[in-house]
Parts: sequence; C-alpha cells; structure tokens
Amino acid sequence: MKILVTGGTGYIGSHTVVELLAKGYEVIIVDDLSNSSIEVLGNIEKITGKKPLFEQFNLTDTEKTGAFFRNNTDIGGIIHFAAFKAVGESVEFPLKYYHNNLVSLINILHGMKENTIRNIVFSSSCTVYGQPAILPVKEDAPLQKAWSPYGNTKQISEDILNDTSKVTDIQAILLRYFNPIGAHESTLIGELPLGEPNSLMPYITQTAIGKRPFLRVWGNDYDTPDGTAIRDYLHVTDLAKAHVIAVERMLNSKMKQKVEVFNLGTGNGFSVMQVIDSFERSTGVRLNYQIMGRRAGDIEQVWADTDFANKELGWTAEKNLDEMTLSAWKWEKVLAKEWAPK
Repeated sequence: MKILVTGGTGYIGSHTVVELLAKGYEVIIVDDLSNSSIEVLGNIEKITGKKPLFEQFNLTDTEKTGAFFRNNTDIGGIIHFAAFKAVGESVEFPLKYYHNNLVSLINILHGMKENTIRNIVFSSSCTVYGQPAILPVKEDAPLQKAWSPYGNTKQISEDILNDTSKVTDIQAILLRYFNPIGAHESTLIGELPLGEPNSLMPYITQTAIGKRPFLRVWGNDYDTPDGTAIRDYLHVTDLAKAHVIAVERMLNSKMKQKVEVFNLGTGNGFSVMQVIDSFERSTGVRLNYQIMGRRAGDIEQVWADTDFANKELGWTAEKNLDEMTLSAWKWEKVLAKEWAPK
C-alpha cells in the first residue's frame, strides 16, 4: 500500500515516515524543502533500511499537484502535514499562511476526487480551540475564535474537509495535536528549523548549545501558577505512531463517521518554566533566559482531554517530559557535531 506523506521531510512528517516504513508501507513524500533538508531522506533510510520515494514541489502549484496525482493513482491514503506552522509569523504575514495552508489542501482534495483516493489524515492543531472555556479540552468543545491566522487556517481546513466529505467519497481523520517535542531515539532525525526557531524546544536547545545568546520567555503575567503559558507537550515519536494507527483505521474500514476528530496529547499541562526546569534537570545544563512581553497570537493555557483517542484509537502517549527534553538535547548535540543542513 502506497501512502503519500506531504511535508514528509519535516519534523513530524519524517518521524511518521519512519513509522510507516517500519510497518511495511511504501511511502512517497512530497515536500518543497522550504523548512526542511534533503539530508533527512538519507537519515530515514539509515533508520529503516528503506528509502521513501520523493518529489520536490509546492502543493499550491495547481498544475504540478494535478500531474502528480495523475501519475500516482495507486495511492491508498494521504497524511497531510505540509503547511506553515509558526503562530507569531502568521500574525505578521497572514496572506502567506492563508495562501499556502489552504490552497495546498484544496489542490490535494481535487487530486483525490479526480483519482478516486478516499483517505486523508489531516494534521490539525489544538489552536482550533482558541482559548478553551473548560480545561482539559475535549474534541466536542465549541471552537473559539482563533487567536492567529495559523490557527484560523486549521479551523478553515477542518471546515473544508467536513464540507467535502458530505458530497464526495472522501473520508478524513482530523488529528488535533498539541505540542510535539523531542527527537528520534537514533538521533538521526529531529526538529530542524531553518532560521530562528518559533517553537520553545528548539529555542531551548539552541540556547543551551550556544547558538542563541538567551532564551526568550514570552510573558510571565498570565493567570497560571508561575505566570508563564501552559501547553500539553508530547514526544514526536508518540505522535507519529498515532498517524499510522489513524491510517490503518481508515484502510481497515473501522471509521464510525466519515470525518473523525481526535486530540493527541498527554493530558498534562506544563508551563514554559516547567519545561525549562525539566530540561535543566534531565540534562544538567543551565539555561540563560530573559522574560519578554507576551507574543501576539499566543493563548494562555491549553491541554488535552485524551480519553477518546486513548479508548477509540487504542493510542496513549508514553514518554514523560524529562524523556522528551533529554531526547531533544541529544539531538541538538548531534547536530552541533555531525549533521548540518547544506
């Protein structure tokens, strides 16, 4: 069975490709390498002994996307990661985000419809909840107004998938995941942002290794125990395994609705300061950080109610916060010595 993974050389995508190949699937990656490196393909092969097929283009290119689907009519399912994902950047450049994240999905759905491909797992986000009124947040919680253009693209994408499923054979699983961190145990793949990181964990590790002079902590005046924002962090390998389970749920006709939604997290909320404490505890490295003002688009706190995913998918996040932060540090040290993007 051939599975298309868009954005498959990216952070979550590459870990998911590894899990798919380990399960015996044939994988084809489409990625424009705008926020990833071609060297990831070789490292995936080192881990699995298999090299995925690869095509480089941007999925907002309607002609190239259409031609790709006409040449790959044997695709059994799609996992769609390819999207811009930085909350702060989306506030500054909203049109960039709306164009890339929405047009790419629309082009994929046209390709699916025209070539009778039914199954898509969509990389959604806890940002669709905005600032939830009740925590932990459940899948049936009313969606609040998105706090950023990035979050809004995820809300709109979910609407597009729901509406499309009503009038076509396409079925979708929407995975609303929280904050993935960490790296593969092999230290051959991990989070590799090009340029300045927008996410907390790579900023922590780059500060610790000396690439950044200090860590910016965005706000310490939130209504939380220590004043810093709270998120639900999960290990990227745990997250990748959930995508394989979702694909198999579709292929084995186990879906109970044409569109299903699952939260993917640990069910625990940790503040920025607690993540810093975990990193220092697990690695023995002290961090230089400075408190800054709040960052536009950031909500105060959110963490998941994961009961539905635990019971219905049979999936549970396994790694704890210290294991996550330590794995991220091991990856950063390997990057500093051996592995750098061209």
